[in-house]
Amino acid sequence: MRKDVKETTSFKDEDGFVSVNGVAADLNSRSRISSLLGSTHRDFLLSPTGQQVEVSELKDKVIGLYFSANWYPPCRNFTQVLGGVYENLKSSGAAFEVVFVSSDEDSDAFENYRSSMPWLAIPFSDLETKKSLNRRFEIEGIPCLVILQPNDNKDEATLHDGVELIYRYGVSAFPFTKVRLEELEKEEREKHETQTLPNLLTNRNRDFLMGHPSAKQVPVSSLIGKTIGLFFSAQWCLPGVKFTPKLVSIYQKIKQTLDDYANEDFEIVFVSSDRDRLSFDSYFGTMPWLAVPFGDPTIKILAKHFDVRGIPYLVILGPDGKTLTKQGRNLINLYQENAYPFTEAKMVLLEKQMEEEAKSLPRSEYHAGHRHELTLVSEGTGGGPFICCDCDEQGSGWAYQCLECGYEVHPKCMRVVDRLRSSLER
Repeated sequence: MRKDVKETTSFKDEDGFVSVNGVAADLNSRSRISSLLGSTHRDFLLSPTGQQVEVSELKDKVIGLYFSANWYPPCRNFTQVLGGVYENLKSSGAAFEVVFVSSDEDSDAFENYRSSMPWLAIPFSDLETKKSLNRRFEIEGIPCLVILQPNDNKDEATLHDGVELIYRYGVSAFPFTKVRLEELEKEEREKHETQTLPNLLTNRNRDFLMGHPSAKQVPVSSLIGKTIGLFFSAQWCLPGVKFTPKLVSIYQKIKQTLDDYANEDFEIVFVSSDRDRLSFDSYFGTMPWLAVPFGDPTIKILAKHFDVRGIPYLVILGPDGKTLTKQGRNLINLYQENAYPFTEAKMVLLEKQMEEEAKSLPRSEYHAGHRHELTLVSEGTGGGPFICCDCDEQGSGWAYQCLECGYEVHPKCMRVVDRLRSSLER
């Protein structure tokens, strides 16, 4: 029987890796890990105590290449999360290791940051290996966690979204294989499909929420059939504190509108990330809605269930207890009370209305407080999700954008001035 013969091509990329038909192969018969993490002058990594650990000791382990830097707050935040997952996996005997690839500005910053990490690191002085890894895995932003599978030279087995997987699944993501991730996605879909208000907001020891005064207990069962907003925030979070009065105003307007509708109602539940009871009581005192009790274990369960990575965060649940949107904060900023009931049909209607209104807006204007001309843009013409430079809130869709420096504001936040005045203010 005659077999088809495929042409085989090979090349060496800029990082010194030989590829055959697009599959990375060893250079000079070295293992993939050695050629990735070692160099001609170094065959070791640094332990947390500064000792040298041979790269060969990582053989047969799942490896996370952690691209990060001390100067970037999201990196520091993720380092804490990754540290907890790492310690948990190591204590259970999992064949897992993390290698820190630093983007720190100097060796002092590197050493300071590395002191908070329980894993290995490429020496700060090895700039060539760090640059090679950044090129090899096309790192465009940090933090980034690239997952490498043991004894697998296929590029498709490499995962670039380790940060998202750790935030989303934590320890459960290990060993980060395609099969495991498909299992987790299936479990997540089933969990959300069977989601109800009682199984979200109650536990074995509690079937109520806190009302006002704080001693008042409101049964979770009384919220069934209502549209619910889960408001994740904390008093120490400045954006959350700034957004709260706006949300209070919108909440009251929606409640007032629904007074005439016997079969509809809207409620918000505060899910606190406050660090002490005093802060919780003070912050909750500014809110007219309900709250999960301070320190309740349900808080962490909810944050993980809805993949909350930053606050403030507003999740909207429909009357059936299913998730309508995780973009509640953005929708409130865009549409105010008109966003209710936050359904897909209502969003389509509001987007069409916004498109029509945009047709009558000037193509360019000068805004008080900014010296350059601003141009009206949409997602299709160079716009996209943004933070309004005037009100510091989220935005998407239409915006007035400075094409010179990237300054952006909501159309509703524009304070128009004439060009002459803008020139004089410069």
